[in-house]
Amino acid sequence: MRSAVVVFPASNCDRDAQTALKQLTGKDPRMVWHGDSELPAVDLVVLPGGFSYGDYLRSGAMASQSAIMRAVKAHAEKGGMVLGICNGFQVLTESHLLPGALMRNADLKFVCRPVTMTVEETQSAFTRKYDNGQRVVFPVAHGDGNYFADDATLDRLEGENRVVFRYVEGDNPNGSARNIAGILNETRNVLGLMPHPERVVDPLLGGTDGVALFRSLIEALT
Repeated sequence: MRSAVVVFPASNCDRDAQTALKQLTGKDPRMVWHGDSELPAVDLVVLPGGFSYGDYLRSGAMASQSAIMRAVKAHAEKGGMVLGICNGFQVLTESHLLPGALMRNADLKFVCRPVTMTVEETQSAFTRKYDNGQRVVFPVAHGDGNYFADDATLDRLEGENRVVFRYVEGDNPNGSARNIAGILNETRNVLGLMPHPERVVDPLLGGTDGVALFRSLIEALT
């Protein structure tokens, strides 16, 4: 599986994503600067977590206008896989590659802790190595992770099995509608989620629940 990680100004999880991909694929991902206008020939593009452009205006808003995002959109439109983690999820909604928006956390506080989720959909290239309903623990670290969409959009996401991860009842860290933690686009090749799978790929980091996500992609793309 050939992969690339986009690097935005003030990203702070791009190297985490790089390390996870190298560890699990055995290949160094290409690190692509946000100002570049073209992507290398890759199967997967990762938009990492962090605070691109210092989260000015709205989280992900300025990054969505970066030159590289035109190439990311074209990659997705051709069926290429895109994974947006935390700030990357925000960039995906601001770029209209995913519906809805990420607002300030309901308690208006930054939250940084492990959260428990259920895997809601396993018929996707991102989750085929999980069991349906499986509980997983990923860390979160965000102040703007409160997923919002109108009821019609939420109903469509639910009806089309595009809600991939959901916070378990009582462990929603941000107030997201219907406890949504991660969603797919209509063609199911773009995934955005607020928790960080790349931070749980090694027992030394406190868990391995993120491994199956990357293993799923490797199986789907090789």
